[in-house]
Amino acid sequence: MSKFNFDAVIFDLDGVITDTAVLHVESWKDTFDDFLKKRETRGGEKFREFTHKGDYLPYVDGKPRYEGVKGFLSSRGIEIPFGDLSDSSDSETVCGLGNKKNEQFLEHLQSEGAEVFSSTIDFIKELESKEIKRGVASSSKNCKGILESVGITDMFQTRVDGVVSVELDLNGKPEADIFLKAASNIGVEPSRAVVIEDATSGVMAGRNGGFGLVIGIAREGHVEDLLSSGADIVVLDISDISFDWINNWFKKRPRALNAHWQESDNSIDIDGELLKSSSNININPCYLSPAKDVFIDKRPIIFLDYDGTLTPIVDKPELAVLSDDMRKMIEGLMENYTVAIVSGRGRENVENLVGIEGIFYAGNHGFDIKGPDFSMTQPDAERVIPVVKRAIDYFKDSLASIEGLSIEEKKFSTAVHYRLVDEDKYFNIIKDEVERFVDKEDSLRLMSGKKVFEILPNIYWNKGCAIRWIVAALKLSFKDDSIVYVGDDTTDEDAFRVLRSRGCGILVAEELTSSAADFWVKDPQSVKELFKKLIDIKS
Repeated sequence: MSKFNFDAVIFDLDGVITDTAVLHVESWKDTFDDFLKKRETRGGEKFREFTHKGDYLPYVDGKPRYEGVKGFLSSRGIEIPFGDLSDSSDSETVCGLGNKKNEQFLEHLQSEGAEVFSSTIDFIKELESKEIKRGVASSSKNCKGILESVGITDMFQTRVDGVVSVELDLNGKPEADIFLKAASNIGVEPSRAVVIEDATSGVMAGRNGGFGLVIGIAREGHVEDLLSSGADIVVLDISDISFDWINNWFKKRPRALNAHWQESDNSIDIDGELLKSSSNININPCYLSPAKDVFIDKRPIIFLDYDGTLTPIVDKPELAVLSDDMRKMIEGLMENYTVAIVSGRGRENVENLVGIEGIFYAGNHGFDIKGPDFSMTQPDAERVIPVVKRAIDYFKDSLASIEGLSIEEKKFSTAVHYRLVDEDKYFNIIKDEVERFVDKEDSLRLMSGKKVFEILPNIYWNKGCAIRWIVAALKLSFKDDSIVYVGDDTTDEDAFRVLRSRGCGILVAEELTSSAADFWVKDPQSVKELFKKLIDIKS
């Protein structure tokens, strides 16, 4: 792990490292204008040229080649066969047009060449000097050749591009697959990594992946588009921001909810230091708006953790019983809001504890979801069930003699609770046993929470992913709806990072601390007071 607050930076290629965006625009324009003119000649369909601002930026920029073709054609109401990846550039298929664009691009590249942004190269060298890991994640199948042509291949420890995406069947932007794969390749957690992008689809991918900081570069002047797509900050060039600024960002603290319920703020608290928007750094306005704004004008859906959020933290998990007052508050919320519980507990367990029908439940950190009209089990998690069972049996045996230890048995995960254990005497023993088992099982990963070790499937799925799945299943969107999450523990940070800058995260903690959440309340009683405010807004 780095001695700094973050471990890695993952860069997009075109428009961030290399100045080939104009070559791509020219290539797309050549391809689509020729296609559209042929349609006019054959069928009398009036020709309307492909433009940079109206077509390239919203429908093509940053996407894999064939996705870009489909995006643009769909915007014009044009349907053609997808075809085959081997289609010739003369074929009027999605693949044919995509292949023609690539031919055009290679011709432009050969005749005009690629250039690098010197400020980005200087920044990469600074990262290298500080031993911060570096990766490239690009939709381009020409990424390797472009890096080689400008002599910077050795500056990066991993490259995940369009060729790798096809080989590994990775989803393109705005899904986060290529960024997550790059982070995995260099052994870093997304939460401690930065994504730098110039396309809205890439910014969305960084946000969907739960990365610690997503920086948009607005070389096209599209500052607002990048911010609305989920960028934490937007700059015109990487030289506008310093290494120290980025390092400090990872100490971001949420604002006290009561103090900022109706009042805006013009700065972000970075562990006591205030950061403000400036002419060079555009901070996402979501970080500066009053909390109340989240719950008006849009349709809110409220996601809630259980332990530590709806009930106080207790010595044993079975003692965390929902009070009648809190249950009534949740029922009151349901009259005007969509409500979901997202818990580390088993789904059936938390469903029984809450005991409210018509609500959405996601258990096992989101691996098991059930709502009034749908249900879902994360498909890759099924194969890990036998390993989780083996882990439970192992911990029951190896840690059986430790007084106060509790092993929570769940279908897709297990938790080793040590709140009642003599930590001075046993903590290292417990930690060593848990790590020993997880280290030898590639299908498992370990997370630490409040007096608990969580053993989970080693799959990129977490509470943030579960929230995205439920939002999509309900046909809601981050753009048109207010997505809110209230939680108190380490695993809730996954949700906060996915929602950050396009939703609202509320941390429940006795003391203010660094978090990806937007706002902070002290305890479950404060959560109940928030619910009352939300009910009053609607009444």
